[in-house]
This record gives sequence, C-alpha cells and structure tokens, in this order.
Amino acid sequence: MSMTLPNAIDAASATRDDQAFFEATWRDTESEATGYLVIDRLVRGVSSGGLRMRAGCTLDEVRGLARGMTLKEAIHFEEGARYVPLGGAKGGIDFDPYHPDADGVLRRFLQAMSAMIEKHWTMGEDFGVQQATIDALLPGLGLRSSIQAAEQVVDDPEAARQRMATAFGSAVDGISLDELVGGYGVAESALTAMERRGVEADGATAVIQGFGSMGGATARYLAAAGVKIVGIVDVEGVVFNEAGLDVETLLRTRSAKGNVDRAALRPEDQQLDSAQWLSIEADVLVPAAVSYCIHETNQAEVKARLIVEAANMPVTPEAEVLLAERGIAVSPDFVANSATNAWWWWVFFGDVDGTPGQSFAKISDRMRALSHEMFDRAEEQGTSLRTAAFELASQRLDSIGAKFPTHLVG
Repeated sequence: MSMTLPNAIDAASATRDDQAFFEATWRDTESEATGYLVIDRLVRGVSSGGLRMRAGCTLDEVRGLARGMTLKEAIHFEEGARYVPLGGAKGGIDFDPYHPDADGVLRRFLQAMSAMIEKHWTMGEDFGVQQATIDALLPGLGLRSSIQAAEQVVDDPEAARQRMATAFGSAVDGISLDELVGGYGVAESALTAMERRGVEADGATAVIQGFGSMGGATARYLAAAGVKIVGIVDVEGVVFNEAGLDVETLLRTRSAKGNVDRAALRPEDQQLDSAQWLSIEADVLVPAAVSYCIHETNQAEVKARLIVEAANMPVTPEAEVLLAERGIAVSPDFVANSATNAWWWWVFFGDVDGTPGQSFAKISDRMRALSHEMFDRAEEQGTSLRTAAFELASQRLDSIGAKFPTHLVG
C-alpha cells in the first residue's frame, strides 16, 4: 500500500486505501466549535502531533497534518538511537482562537480526548494554541502532561522529565530554547538547500512569511549566516529593504503574536501591501505561517529560486508542479520544519541532554544530513525533493514497522 502525500489529502479522502488508524469528530455542546483528532499511525502504541485551533479548520486538513507527522517522525529514524520515532497524529479545532471562549472550547476538547492523551496521543501547541494553556488545563482533567503517553516507552520517565525541564528551562540570548530550535532547523535546511543549488549564503536574500517563533528564529539564523532578510510578512503586510532588514531589532520589538513593530523600522525600510509578498525578488522564500498559501492561482507571482517550507503544507500539489516547470525547487515541510518535533524526542529519550549546545549540534547534524540525502536521491532519480524525501521516510517507516509492529499499549 502506498501513502498519499500530506498536501494531496483532500475531499476524496474517503476513497483512499491508506486511511488513518483512528479518527474522531467532536462537536462542542456550548459553542459552534467542531474538533478533530486523527491518529495516522501508532508505533509501540503511541503517536505524536500537535493541536491547532483556527476558524475553518477541516477534517481533511487534520488528516494531512497527521500524515505529515508520520513522515516527520519516520524521516528521523536512526539505527542505534535511543529515540525510536512514534506514529503521526494531529488535532484540530474549527474555532476562532481569539474568541473569548477559546480557552473553554480548548478545555472541553481536551476533556473529550483525555483517554487518548493519557495512552496514545502525545500532543502540544500548534497554530492558535499555546503550550502554557494546555499545561494549565491538563491537571484539572486528571492528566500529568501532554506527552505522558510517551512515558510508556521510555526506560526512565523521571530522567526524561528532568531532561525536558532542562530543555524548556534553557534560554539563548534571552529567548527560550524551545522557541529557537524549530527555526534553527529550518535555517540549517535552507542553508543546505542553497548550497546544493549553488547559492552562497553570504549576500544571498530571503523573504520570511510569518514572524512568530518559527519564522523569527529562521530569520535570525539565516541572517547570522550572512543571508540578507529583505522581506518579512505578517498580518499587517510586508516590511521590505533590498539591502536587508535589521532582524535582531525587529525580533526584540515584535509583538507576542509575531507582528513587526512598524515604529522600530528604519527610515530606509519600506512597507508594502500584503499582496506583494510572493513577488519580491529573493533567492529563498520561507512560508512560515499558514497552510495552502501558495496555490495554483498565485504561484506565478513567486520570484524566489527556492522555497523552504517552515509551515505545514504551505504549497499545494498543483502549485508545486507549476513551480517545478519554472525551475523553482521546494524543500518539503516534513524535512525542513521537522526539527521541533525531533528535538522534543531527542531530549525525552536521551539522545541529547536538553542543553543548548547539544541541542543545536544535533539539529545541525541531522537537518543537514537529511537535506543532503534528499538532494542526492532527487538528483539520482530525477524526481522532486518532495518525492525523494517521501521515499526516504516511507523506507524508514517500513523499517520501524518491521521492528515494532503496530499495537496498542495497556
């Protein structure tokens, strides 16, 4: 049985022969909210994937995200490592995260899914949901943590909790380590992709869509490598400077929701309409905000030579075909933005101790190695980067399945 790619799961999902292991639809009795949990695969009885909340979230979206988590997990399988990748899962709630009752909706959804969180679904924050809110709500539902299901498959749960405390208590230049690791991984993926495409980092240009944890850290570490961040896109529009924006100043002054403080812009910086974000000339474009934002209708506006997916499923399959015809490569999300998830489990299972030094070293090593593997396969077989990465993840998923047949725990 072959698997459908995450961004190709759509309204025809019911006819697929690779259905998810488990799906649940929840309807709130106190609001118009509808929620979904999709467990795409189980490994040793456990799955991994975050919970998002946004108005318009659909079951097919959550199915695609869960499949993406299966691939993100599998792609990081290393023989001899303590971390054995888990299955993929995702939760989604169709509700406005800024609504006054958003926390109430979240609490009721978590309560409905508490049995799965306890035994089979390790979860955390995603778009529209903050980890701190999850952590505050779970004890009242009789749950220790959002990842307690994984304690069933770790040798020493207490040591794992101590490593996690180290990791989530660490900061770099005043920024929490957990807010940096994902974007650092995207930057390492982007720098490797640039190298493979013959683009020197020093003096290269990039546009970042989204300036929250993922987009902000990506911008920071690309800039540190010499890449000029010429455009940053947020909900208010585009800030632009062809000579490069002052990323560190903009990071220090951004809002909690990742909005650029326009008062912190220099006189030479420009403000552009949000519709112009794709048409800025740049070597690299990093969509780090929302899914399906580059599609068949607007892909012709893309001027970048390379797209690195920091968001989940930002490029539709139809758009990717047309981009490839113009020579624009796409480094897929389940490689490029996989460091956040992998880092959690490297720490939890003990491949790193949770300190910034070990964390960054491991991320750099793995993200660069995976990117090179992906490019090597794509060049050898004449395929897209996504197809090459999908084959690598599928092979590793088969290896995991052979060693750890799918079964429930407890």
